[in-house]
Amino acid sequence: MALLEGKTAVITGGSTGIGFATAKRFVDEGAYVFITGRRQAELETAVKELGDNAVGVQGDVSKPEDLDRLYTAVADSGRRLDAVFANAAIIDTAFIGQITDEHLDTLIDIDFKGVVHTVQKALPLLNDGGSIILNASTAAARAADGTGVYGAIKAAVRSLARTWASELRGRMIRVNAVSPGATDTPGMDGFAQMMFPGPDAYKRLTESQISGVPMGRFGTPEEVANAVVFLASDLSSFTTGADIPVDGGLNQI
Repeated sequence: MALLEGKTAVITGGSTGIGFATAKRFVDEGAYVFITGRRQAELETAVKELGDNAVGVQGDVSKPEDLDRLYTAVADSGRRLDAVFANAAIIDTAFIGQITDEHLDTLIDIDFKGVVHTVQKALPLLNDGGSIILNASTAAARAADGTGVYGAIKAAVRSLARTWASELRGRMIRVNAVSPGATDTPGMDGFAQMMFPGPDAYKRLTESQISGVPMGRFGTPEEVANAVVFLASDLSSFTTGADIPVDGGLNQI
């Protein structure tokens, strides 16, 4: 039997990258998924590719009212949730001395508040024994110039997994995190330009990132999705409060 047969899940940021790869794996494993995305055209394309077991709800996780629309759609479908993957996030860079309130507010609203609201608003619909997965990052434990605020927020997200795992144990809800390393997603081009402005930005980013990865390459969204499937499935029934690194050994060796 498929690993997620009969289960219903929410995946934020499910239009592209890790979120879309995870939604595809969930559907392949028998789940019904609700995905969000900020850009309607990309969301519609993703849902079309995912097929009949996917619903797209346009929205921005930094806006609580958009998350209310998401969970209203779940409730109106007559379904309850078995898994929530709080995946939506952005990365932005600012070096110390150049950090602005706009930089802080944008990252906090999407990457931190967005996670809190995504999970908190899901709880009334989440079945006892369900699974919550938070998308953290190796940046939580590894310094990278210009990503101080982003890394601090991802460390906070990893901390939330521990605390919520304890707080929700009475409902047997498991809460875990995944921490991707450098992953070849559509957002990588934009990040490359932030770090190394110029025509050879992606090449320079690749050289700087891969040099520290024991496996010698970027990860793929599908490889992160495999870890999320494990955490959403009954295979991880005795795993909670954990952080699974998907980083090619970057922070492990």
